[in-house]
Amino acid sequence: MGSEYSPQEMMACVAARELRDGEVVFVGIGLPNLACNLARALHAPNLTLIYESGAVGAVPERLPLSIGDPTLVTGSLMVCSMADVFQCFLQGGRIEVGFLGGAQIDRWGNINTTVIGSYDKPQVRLPGSGGAAEIAAHAKRTVLVSMLSPRAFPEAVDFITSPGHKCRGKSRTELGMSGSGPVTVITDHAILEVEEGTGELVLAALYPTSTESGVRERVGWELRSNPSLASVAAPTAHELELLRTVIDPNRRFLA
Repeated sequence: MGSEYSPQEMMACVAARELRDGEVVFVGIGLPNLACNLARALHAPNLTLIYESGAVGAVPERLPLSIGDPTLVTGSLMVCSMADVFQCFLQGGRIEVGFLGGAQIDRWGNINTTVIGSYDKPQVRLPGSGGAAEIAAHAKRTVLVSMLSPRAFPEAVDFITSPGHKCRGKSRTELGMSGSGPVTVITDHAILEVEEGTGELVLAALYPTSTESGVRERVGWELRSNPSLASVAAPTAHELELLRTVIDPNRRFLA
């Protein structure tokens, strides 16, 4: 198998490496789902995946196409109502990792999935929160996944759908949120992490073909770097083989 890989494959591998064996993960469809299944195949066989639709501990026989896909019931530990998922698991502090994406992510890790432009007269109206606001508020840690561009990473989001570390000048503690919020942002060029103390996103690690200047050009604020900037290893041949031939052989989510 060749060493070339797509941005989506790189992001899936990086996201998979973020997970630890035995964790309880609130996961959606798409790239986060690929990452969870890859992690489970490689180093975290005891991940417990929970989907918004109520499937807990799902081990689907094929890649689900939506959170309502019947395959999620396969091998599940239980199937419950959405109310139970959010009240018992999420608000109850039982979700260790939540995966989220968004149309916009700002320097404090706030996410916008509501509108582009003003709320009353938007340029684009987006799908809204779903369960994302609750995940961002209550999960013990949140991992964000998004393609890097100035449009997707403005200094301030147009609308705060899901809270980061500063919301209109107030901290998570002041707003009474139980979870630690976004800790890592996985992009197609680099990894951003939340700086302890300030709550601001900073450049933490570069991918093999990326540069600091190239990443900064794709961010809408003056992005600072960690003093010890790390390098991220490219996907291994084994990771790529699993993604392409086992996890997503029909390329439903991988480009």
